[in-house]
Amino acid sequence: MNSAMIGKIEKAHRYAQEPGRVQFQNLTATFQGGHDDYQVTFDGEHWSCSCHTFESHSVGTCSHIMALQEILAPMLTTDARYASELQPV
Repeated sequence: MNSAMIGKIEKAHRYAQEPGRVQFQNLTATFQGGHDDYQVTFDGEHWSCSCHTFESHSVGTCSHIMALQEILAPMLTTDARYASELQPV
């Protein structure tokens, strides 16, 4: 392996230790829930989930969204981390 590539790999490892350098603008993920797989999306402002709780209740969130907000917290804006006025798509 050449020295330039070694330098890039080392830089990538340093970046990986600083997740705050990344901010998600859009996201689509498949979340394996306890009963089914669900599609969770984030469009830069609003979260959405295909689960029954999100689609049928007016709470505006669900366990799948909250889990992703926790997992991705260092890479989300404050608004995206704590969004409470969420709209189903």
